[in-house]
Amino acid sequence: MKLAIGNDHVAVDMKKEIKEYLESLGHEVIDVGTNSTERFNYPVSGYKVARMVADKEVDGGVLICGTGVGISLAANKVKGIRACVCSEPYTAKLSKQHNNSNIIAFGARVIGIETAKMIVDEWLKAEYEGGRHQIRVDMIHEIEETQDLKAAHE
Repeated sequence: MKLAIGNDHVAVDMKKEIKEYLESLGHEVIDVGTNSTERFNYPVSGYKVARMVADKEVDGGVLICGTGVGISLAANKVKGIRACVCSEPYTAKLSKQHNNSNIIAFGARVIGIETAKMIVDEWLKAEYEGGRHQIRVDMIHEIEETQDLKAAHE
């Protein structure tokens, strides 16, 4: 699998470890984050990873900042992106199975490296289930496309 990874200045060490971990599992990883601990604005990495995912240059993305929240918010502004912040593996698994997430995010100030590896593992192993979940993913897409949700869906 080809993945993009991005981070801010807070998450440099965790990004390096997760990148190495993913590569050890046989994944190709494109690093668009920073390797400096000097202040770095997380929307830059969030956008770059999201753009690569949306443009199908990569199969998915991993984003890391202090909490995972800011960088995922930036990524979710890109059309077609479903970036989910996870602090434990179960949510990562369900984000893929139920929401067809295409980017996973977590916080270097929130979790440790072993939890981050478990989150990545569960997300990578999970497969989108479709079915009843597709209706909801379609509704999210409708909001993205029209900035509205038809009343019939309520």
